[in-house]
Amino acid sequence: MKLRKIHWMGIIMFFAVLVLDFLLFFRQDLFYFLLGIAFIIVVLPFLLDFTLSMSKVKEKEEMFLEFIRNLVESVKTGTPIPRAIINVSNKDFGALTVHVKKLANQIALGIPVRKALMIFAYETRSELIARAVELISQAERAGGKIDTILESVLKSITQIEEMHKERRANVYSMVMQGYMIFIIFIIIMIIVEFKFIPLMQGTLQSVSGGVMSVGNVNIGGVTVSQKLMDNLFLALMLIQGLFAGLVIGKLSEGFIKAGIKHSVVLMALAYIITTGAKVFMT
Repeated sequence: MKLRKIHWMGIIMFFAVLVLDFLLFFRQDLFYFLLGIAFIIVVLPFLLDFTLSMSKVKEKEEMFLEFIRNLVESVKTGTPIPRAIINVSNKDFGALTVHVKKLANQIALGIPVRKALMIFAYETRSELIARAVELISQAERAGGKIDTILESVLKSITQIEEMHKERRANVYSMVMQGYMIFIIFIIIMIIVEFKFIPLMQGTLQSVSGGVMSVGNVNIGGVTVSQKLMDNLFLALMLIQGLFAGLVIGKLSEGFIKAGIKHSVVLMALAYIITTGAKVFMT
């Protein structure tokens, strides 16, 4: 990925916050809170880029339907598919326009249609378009009724897109529930960590006659430091956020890769809320 201005700004701000954090708050509770803020600052531009790239892929898939429709109309008039692609390349296909124009230019320069289509599919970064292009290229090479093949591809892609939209609409409430459940989980863990465990510790200390040291928790006869308990709670929430985000992405968009952004958001929420609670509640 080529670093752009917004990425460099995030990196510079990250190091600025990091240096100030080490100089002013090292080994304090606020240090870990600001450390999380610094990492969010540097990750956010890349996360936005990832989200925008996913949105562009979806837009390309939607405009690919329009491209195929225009191609079908042109081919039905008896125009060979290479000439049809060149003819429709003058139309606007949104985010797909640049790829269509490049495809037409390659065909005009004499590059075989099948090879040009493979390059076109690869550069769009869409599995849906890649599958459709493979069918079209195979049909073009076999010399069958290309207009019938194109109509079948168009119908298939339309059905797939409708299914994706329907699934996203159906699981939207599930995604929101996933976020709400995770936030409730964080709140419960914070209450356990900062309220229940200290209460239990105080009770055990009074029962033991003050023998148990402050800041330690006795679990099954084993004394565990409060710092270790804090780290374990934080690790548990980060792991929960990672896998919850991946599941949300799989449910909402059909593939785990889409859950990366959800995982980053949930893990950031877990870290910021936990370290912030430690700063403001202790």
